[in-house]
Amino acid sequence: MFVMPKKIPEDTRQRAVRLVLDHLEEYPNLTAACQSVASRLGLGAESLRRGVRQAQVDAGARDGLTTNDLE
Repeated sequence: MFVMPKKIPEDTRQRAVRLVLDHLEEYPNLTAACQSVASRLGLGAESLRRGVRQAQVDAGARDGLTTNDLE
């Protein structure tokens, strides 16, 4: 049986991304930070990791296409 993933509300996603970015130095890597924050907020760790990476691209801290470019 295929279950559609739940859509994360934008404000919740932004808060989770901000939590990861604010506390990233406390973890050995991005994946560990996302797993910790995601478990506390009831989110998927991989979805959160992708959101954090996109936020880093949008901020110019990582190479890639920005959200505006993707649209």
